Amino acid sequence: MSLAPAATDSESTLQWAVGAPLMVVCIILGAVVLRWIVVRAIDRAVHAMEHRQNPARVSRAGRVLREAAGLDSERRKQRAATMGSILRSISTILIFGIAGLTVMGRLGVPLAPLLASAGVGGVALGFGAQSLVKDFLSGIFMIMEDQYGVGDVIDTGQAIGTVEEVTLRVTRVRDAQGVVWYVRNGEILRVGNKSQGYASIFIDIPIGSDQSVETALQVLRTVVAQVHDRSPWHEKLLEEPVVAGVESMSGGMVTLRVVATSVPNEQYAVAREIREQAKLALDRAGVRGPQLPPYSSPNAT
Repeated sequence: MSLAPAATDSESTLQWAVGAPLMVVCIILGAVVLRWIVVRAIDRAVHAMEHRQNPARVSRAGRVLREAAGLDSERRKQRAATMGSILRSISTILIFGIAGLTVMGRLGVPLAPLLASAGVGGVALGFGAQSLVKDFLSGIFMIMEDQYGVGDVIDTGQAIGTVEEVTLRVTRVRDAQGVVWYVRNGEILRVGNKSQGYASIFIDIPIGSDQSVETALQVLRTVVAQVHDRSPWHEKLLEEPVVAGVESMSGGMVTLRVVATSVPNEQYAVAREIREQAKLALDRAGVRGPQLPPYSSPNAT
């Protein structure tokens, strides 16, 4: 009769030894399979974002604007890859974290004190690293919203320059003097992107007040049409520049204005080309610029 309790204890130990490890293995295998399914779904979504096709019929200006806005650029692929990496990391932490807690519960580990300690530690860590968390959250939203990307010229309020690298914590910007600025994402309260959409160009060309305005305007219309039709300016201009007319008159000078729209970061080259061709064409047409008043020496008698 004394062997019955021992036999019962042996059976209970055997059931636990067989059941608990088997359950642990099943939980781990389930977590691995679930992570594989989630990661595969994320990869499919990222692949679809990277290879999204544009409408078949779209104007040249619309196509250039879409490309300039990052919808058809390499930056879109980088953004999709970054978001995919973030989602994979988050899903992995959540799935294996829940699986680990479940395994510990099956093994008889008391979870209440552990969770309480983790909660206190999380609160302390949150207070101590709130700036870091702020930087990471700001970086995630910046990438999701495509506020800027590598190669864009931006104004962060603290630095103005070309973006060289965008991470979840900092943005690296190189200004016109070659200085590299590391700006924390959480400290960027507003950002101006000079490389998205399009760039407007306003070109003022002065002529003498005694010159023929009608002749000058006709010359400028011919110039902008030629510049628009010639490569590589045709690809940089979204539409043919417009000769707006007389902008101002003062001091023996009449200022004529040309308005153009170009792809981002090309406005300076386009403006220089239009000014150069306008100067050459006005000289050939005999249209002179404003005459400076004669210089008189203060010592002259």
